[in-house]
Amino acid sequence: MKTYKLTAFDPTGEKLLDESFHAENDQQAKSLGEQLLKEKDFHEKTHRCTSPSGKLILFHR
Repeated sequence: MKTYKLTAFDPTGEKLLDESFHAENDQQAKSLGEQLLKEKDFHEKTHRCTSPSGKLILFHR
């Protein structure tokens, strides 16, 4: 399992979410990240999910 990082921001740049989670691969991480964002109602906020190597898996501006 790899550790992925999920962050969400408000328009002022303040961090609203800063969470790490585990996934087997990038595709699973993208799905889990989207699910977490919807659960916390941050899916419409600016957000990103990055892999352990720094690859951008999910991004919304």
